[in-house]
Amino acid sequence: MNTMMINTGEMAQRLSDADAYALLDQPQDTLLARAAATRDIGHGRLISYSRKVFIPLTQLCRDVCHYCTFAKAPKKLASAYLNPQEVLEIARQGKAAGCKEALFTLGDKPELRYAAARRALDDHGYGSTIEYLHAMAELVFAETGLLPHLNPGVMDADEIAALRKVSVSMGIMLENVSPRLTERGGCHHGSPDKDPAVRLATIEEAGRQKVPFTSGILIGIGETRRERIESLLSLRRLHDRYGHLQEIIIQNFRAKPGTRMEGAPEPDLADLQWTIAVARLIFGPDMSIQAPPNLSAGSASELIASGLNDWGGVSPVTPDHVNPEAPWPHLETLASDTASSGKILVERLGIYPQFAHDGDRWLDARLRAPVLDTIDADGLARTDGWFPGVAGLPLPKNLTTPGFIKDRALGRILERAVDGGDLRLPEIERLLAARNGEVMEVARAADTLRRRVCGDTVSYVVTRNINYTNICYFKCRFCAFSKGKTSDNLRGKPNDLSLEEITRRAKEAWDRGAVEVCLQGGIHPNYTGQTYLDILKAIKSEVPDIHVHAFSPLEIHQGAQTLGIPIADFLDQLIEAGLGSLPGTAAEVLDDEVRVRLCPDKINTNEWFEVVDTAHRLGLKTTSTIMYGHIDRPLNWARHLLRLREQQQRTGGFSEFVPLPFVHMEAPIYLKGASRRGPTWREALLIHAVARLTLHPHITNIQASWVKLGPEGLAACLSAGVNDIGGTLMNETITRSAGAEHGQEMTPEAMEALLQNLGRPSRQRTTLYGNTSVDRRRASFTDAATV
Repeated sequence: MNTMMINTGEMAQRLSDADAYALLDQPQDTLLARAAATRDIGHGRLISYSRKVFIPLTQLCRDVCHYCTFAKAPKKLASAYLNPQEVLEIARQGKAAGCKEALFTLGDKPELRYAAARRALDDHGYGSTIEYLHAMAELVFAETGLLPHLNPGVMDADEIAALRKVSVSMGIMLENVSPRLTERGGCHHGSPDKDPAVRLATIEEAGRQKVPFTSGILIGIGETRRERIESLLSLRRLHDRYGHLQEIIIQNFRAKPGTRMEGAPEPDLADLQWTIAVARLIFGPDMSIQAPPNLSAGSASELIASGLNDWGGVSPVTPDHVNPEAPWPHLETLASDTASSGKILVERLGIYPQFAHDGDRWLDARLRAPVLDTIDADGLARTDGWFPGVAGLPLPKNLTTPGFIKDRALGRILERAVDGGDLRLPEIERLLAARNGEVMEVARAADTLRRRVCGDTVSYVVTRNINYTNICYFKCRFCAFSKGKTSDNLRGKPNDLSLEEITRRAKEAWDRGAVEVCLQGGIHPNYTGQTYLDILKAIKSEVPDIHVHAFSPLEIHQGAQTLGIPIADFLDQLIEAGLGSLPGTAAEVLDDEVRVRLCPDKINTNEWFEVVDTAHRLGLKTTSTIMYGHIDRPLNWARHLLRLREQQQRTGGFSEFVPLPFVHMEAPIYLKGASRRGPTWREALLIHAVARLTLHPHITNIQASWVKLGPEGLAACLSAGVNDIGGTLMNETITRSAGAEHGQEMTPEAMEALLQNLGRPSRQRTTLYGNTSVDRRRASFTDAATV
């Protein structure tokens, strides 16, 4: 690749039509360098692909393209169409091989040319090939869960509308806008569906109907380079109007024996590189530019250097029926070839991330939840089978592709973080975007910092959770704990503990060695600030020495409002009544971009920080948390961490930071099909590590939640920057209500045994990270001889 200096700001600027045509006169090495730099602005190190199964529904076609061997006459086929059983057999093979996309490819409207096609459709009760395609896509989705991508050729408005209901994306190659190619002697002569105006009309109608769409050009079929640019500009104009093009494919013609063009020259690699680079520069940094890897075997590095960011669909089970002479590369080989160019291969769905994240706009209602089930926080394919709160799941391995090359820019960010530099928002985003071998780089850096700041000793606290009521008038969409008018639809029944029961539980906790009770609950419509004061007084009168860690910023805000007094005055009264510290929950994600959709009637970000800031200035310590992995994105997590760091720099009142992965199983927002299934394991590990690196040296304690991560997840996080494993809990109901299966108590014996097996010393601590007394520690063990 050319090593000339590239102005990245210039690369992000849009080319005019005249600028695009001027590319014809630029040296190739200049074009490639500009294109690669432009690609990196939008896609960084990632090169994507879709793991697909190829379903050739029919190889009959009314067109007679002079280069095609996919289309065949009826006499050369055993049947006009694959039958439903054959379709399902192919789909099931793909599902078993880990495919997520079912690619349906077929000829254009063969029933308009062949009586055999018309008879077959009549025999099965279908009015058209499109109607049969609709039925088969629906069947595959219903039976296998594979997400259909449809390439049926030219479509009208009604056909697009019908197919949109059973697919996550569609496509049609423009190929070229030159009408010359349809004239006598041209490769599209005699093919009515290859009229450029007809194809552009289909692409435009797809945009009008908000269909995530694929298109592109075929090079080497008799067109000029100027006509390639003209074709790309035609596609760009449609994308400007509708924003629906997911990717632009640059496909190189391959001469095939038995076709009219079997002797035609194929475009060479340099020509393909030129066209990829031009497409990148015309469409800019964000568009996905794709070239099929099987049509340029052994040239992955050259294609990457040209500015592409996607390999397209690659099937582990079915051949490329359009180019059967060119087998798909093995995915391991493709990953290694990609890595050798300093890039990382990642799996996507048939629908690209930006469209998957905006399913309300781009997907039929019944396809939105299945897509959310299958994506991670970046909108790429969810490739592990791990979910927070689910017991018995093995942790996915953090694999590094052979040939993986470290990113020096990432290394510089890690060095700065370990040296105590405050990371900026783009740097935090970059750490959260780590994949492949980068993940363990980030984890190791975080653990180096943890070892330096906290040593190897892991702390925990003997505590009891007392959730005094689960009745709540707020409508947080993620919460399976609170009960309101719809409580019968959720796990458990409404409850409201009496003061006697609350104090009994606190006394029992003290007798079992607890140093703390943690009190939180729903916002009961009958509760006022006086209720919280009464709870504190009751506990402290019965168990005066226990530390009361109680009431989230939401409860403080609501309590002050009900008493009609400032937050500072209410906190003063709570401190006087025995409040020891505040849990930093009700934070969820401290970015109103998320809160307005996740918990719209809850306190906003500034109100949360107002309570915390006031508490800190009154000498009251708080914890800090994030609840992540639902409708949020890594950018939101980065903003959250920055706000916490800024607050800590002002007041120093946070004792710890606790990432809390979203447990989806019983969460209302998930049951309504409107959220992901919690974070992936990669995301869960990274947020702990990135928190250590971002919050250093301001918040020194990073805690992992065993009730959400389980023992194996906990152990892994202890090697990624975590130094605390939270509380024994005794009674945990909030996460359990969401469907978590890791239990509601981990005894001191169990905690210390887990740590001993990891070769890590343990320490019982107080709420504020002091050492517990010998008496408290002895009381916490069921067998005093083990102390």
